[in-house]
Order: sequence, then structure tokens, then C-alpha cells
Amino acid sequence: MNPTPKQLGFRMPAEWEPHEGTWLSWPKDPVTFPDRVEKVQNLYCEMMSQLSIGEKVFLLVDDEATKKKVLRKIKNVVIHVIPTADVWIRDYGPNFLAHGSTLAFNRWIFNAWGKKYEELMADTEIPKKLQPILKCKMFEPGIIMEGGSIDVNGEGVCLTTKQCLLNKNRNPDLSQNKIESYLKEYLGVDEVVWLNEGVEGDDTDGHVDDIARFVAPHTVVCAVEENPKDKNYKVLQENFEILKSRFETIPLPMPGIVSGDNGRLPASYANFLI
Repeated sequence: MNPTPKQLGFRMPAEWEPHEGTWLSWPKDPVTFPDRVEKVQNLYCEMMSQLSIGEKVFLLVDDEATKKKVLRKIKNVVIHVIPTADVWIRDYGPNFLAHGSTLAFNRWIFNAWGKKYEELMADTEIPKKLQPILKCKMFEPGIIMEGGSIDVNGEGVCLTTKQCLLNKNRNPDLSQNKIESYLKEYLGVDEVVWLNEGVEGDDTDGHVDDIARFVAPHTVVCAVEENPKDKNYKVLQENFEILKSRFETIPLPMPGIVSGDNGRLPASYANFLI
């Protein structure tokens, strides 16, 4: 059996640690951005422009025509023509690991958040397509997981939720203990802190990046709902209690109800902290 990342000394770094650059996929999918694709594309160019001041920006686009279009708007970006189905590269892209100055990455299986979007499932191949560009070791745990379902402090602790990782639409044959073992071995952590549920309307089934984030090795911000009549109130209070027993926990107010064409959206400020 091949050694795991942890056995080889690799770990998933925290988001605030020094890094070379940020990887993005060009937004063009009307499933994710109905009636506002062009607006989102302009916002991406603005975001990439700001990011490129302090780090490299790597962008995946579908074709040469899109590459030329982007380069007319922003020059300081490294563009790779690798077609994607959707924009959420955090969930399906390489899960980077580090051992000193040596990089590697995990290629988890992506099934479009429990097979909710058949047309987006092809993005599971993106990490493999990037390996010749990244030129570093690729680990394949062989289980379904998305990058947004985990958060780490870089010092041995991982946050996740039971609603997502124990969902029968992900890995129905794996127990909580078995999934925890995978997280420890492939993220290089020693402890997994399990929250319960995410917010109402979240089609990712409770991704932790929408409700709680490490902002320092021993400090977490946690989304809380202040209205006791809101459907999110109880579940977020439960998560807050779990976290405050273990870390310095800072409450992060929810933005209130935000609705879309199909009902309530999983609006939260936690997803945009870092």
C-alpha cells in the first residue's frame, strides 16, 4: 500500500500561510449564475487585478477565444486552456499540501455535491489534467469530498460537518471513524472537529466554509443567527457551542434572509473572509 501524505510528512496549510498564487476557473455557467454571467465575469477581472498585486493568479478557461477576451481586460494573469463545467474550483480542484518547500496535492472525487448537477460532474477530472502543469505528486484518496467541506488551521486540526461528509450521497459505505481516518491521513491532521449542520438552502449539504473558518491557529469565526425564529438559529447555536469549547470563537452575524428564484440562498459572510 502506498504511503499517505501524513506518513510522508505532508500537511494541508492554513489559508493565511504564504503561498505562490491563487487558482480560479472562469465563470460562464448559467446554472450557477443565471442572468448575470457577464456581471460576474467583470467582478472576476476586478478580483484578479487586486490579487495579482501580491501574488500570481492562475486561471482556467475553456478555449483560446476566452483567453484572448480575458487578456484584453487584465494582463497579469497566467491562463491555461483547460475546459471546466463550473466555476467552483475550491471544491473540485487540487487540494494542495506542503512538506517544507515541497508541494503535492490530493485529487478527491467530485460528484457535484451529491449528484445534484449531472452536467457539472466532469470537473472531477480537473486535478488530473493539472498534474502536468503543477509537476508535483498527486495523491488519490479515492473518496468523494469537496474542498469547501473542510477547513484547517495548519497545525493539526480540521473542521467539517456531519451533514456533508456523513451524507449518504457522498460516501454511503464509510463510517464517521473511517472518514475521519481519511481526513487525518490525507490532510496531515491529528484532530477532526465535527460540526452538525450548515445553513438553510445550502445545496452543498452544509459545507463548513459557509459557517465556520479558522482565522488563526486557535481562533475561529462562527456564523450565528440572532433571530430565534429563524430556521438557522438552533443549528448555528449548536455549532457555536461545539467550537467555543475548543477554540477562541468569534461570532459572525448572519446577513438575514436572502432569496433567489428557487427559494432561500445560503447567504453567509464566512465564505468570503480569506
